[in-house]
Amino acid sequence: MAGSSPQPGDAKKKARIEIIPLIDVIFFLLATFVLFTLSLSRIVSLPVTLPVAQPQNAQSNPNDTTIYLQVSEDGAYYWKQGQGTAEPISSAEIAPRLQDYRRSENNPRILIRGDNRARFGAAVFALDEVRKAGIEQVSVETVSSPTGK
Repeated sequence: MAGSSPQPGDAKKKARIEIIPLIDVIFFLLATFVLFTLSLSRIVSLPVTLPVAQPQNAQSNPNDTTIYLQVSEDGAYYWKQGQGTAEPISSAEIAPRLQDYRRSENNPRILIRGDNRARFGAAVFALDEVRKAGIEQVSVETVSSPTGK
């Protein structure tokens, strides 16, 4: 009957909140927010003038006593002291020359260099001889140079 109170046996309908559409809307808003904020950020960099490395000019120091030990493609070695000219030497001459150089100099310095096709093994042999002579200031040149220069 209309207007009568429900009977205890009648089921009362409860209101339900559907959460799945709510999650979809939240994910959509989150994705929109992320894309919007990413489009707003601009990568801005400051212009920086970096210093340029200048190679040391051996001509600037006429008292240069550095030994330049060069390895060539065929395994030949060249010995050059300071501004002097390079002279070919054998591998057996390296150790005695290094010992003499170490005794004559207070601050012995060695620069090992190679030509365009020098073998790595020959350069390592020269480096080992320098270490055996007890010379601590040794460098390996990373730029190839013409043979005998």
